[in-house]
Amino acid sequence: MEYIRIFGVLVVALWIIGVDARVPGGIQAEKYVSFGQNYVVKWGQSHVSSLHSGQEVDLYMDQSSGAGFESKDTYGSGLFEMRIKVPGGNTGGVVTAFYLTSKGGNHDEIDFEFLGNNNGRPVTLQTNLFVNGEGNREERFLLWFDPTKDFHTYRILWNPYQIVYYVDNIPIRVYKNQNGVSYPSKPMQVEASLWNGDAWATDGGRTKINYAYSPFIAHFQDFSLSGCNIDGRSNNVAACESSNYWWNAGNHQRLSRNEQIVYEHLRSKFMNYDYCTDRSRHSTRPREC
Repeated sequence: MEYIRIFGVLVVALWIIGVDARVPGGIQAEKYVSFGQNYVVKWGQSHVSSLHSGQEVDLYMDQSSGAGFESKDTYGSGLFEMRIKVPGGNTGGVVTAFYLTSKGGNHDEIDFEFLGNNNGRPVTLQTNLFVNGEGNREERFLLWFDPTKDFHTYRILWNPYQIVYYVDNIPIRVYKNQNGVSYPSKPMQVEASLWNGDAWATDGGRTKINYAYSPFIAHFQDFSLSGCNIDGRSNNVAACESSNYWWNAGNHQRLSRNEQIVYEHLRSKFMNYDYCTDRSRHSTRPREC
């Protein structure tokens, strides 16, 4: 009955938002782009498999290695998405990640991280954000579906006004660019990886990876990219702030009223950790909260 109730809530949520369920704002991103058009393998080449003429890429992890890939280009703003099915079974300590990151020291980063689990316990979705090398901005969610059973779409909107994390077109986190708040401002590439995070990922690092259940396999689809390519320009992302880019336009500068309603409801139901309210880490509420 609980699953039926949650499904009903989500149907209503999508009806309230009233937009195409594939792309925020109803804008259609280019579909059916092959992996090699926009991405290259970064590490763990022997643990990467391309399927269906590059329409799907699987990353494998065993005791010898995980794997990762990255975009060929570097971006200063945009809407970045991936369809992902994360490893199932006993995956405690295994991390599947989809994120934007700058290169070099004091990096900026915008993360989706799926934290594996054991014995039928649900996978946790963690979001995080780094600015000038400083992270510790985690929010965690137990999703309204099992991300190991099927593909779901995860999107990051990054523009001069806000960062929005979407799950199947539903906004689950918003980070606003406000006065006095640190905000990512370095050119970033899009990356995905499958790696050993058992120092921290499950039960605070107490649960280690059991390689008897390997190989762990993460599946990725939809390699389209909608972003301001900064390659060949200066490293100043200001070149990518124009409202001529649709992802910077007015309807992407804030959530709509209906999106806000759904956002607040789903966070109240499915978020199980918020760094903003963790008094053991912050005696005073962080400015961005």
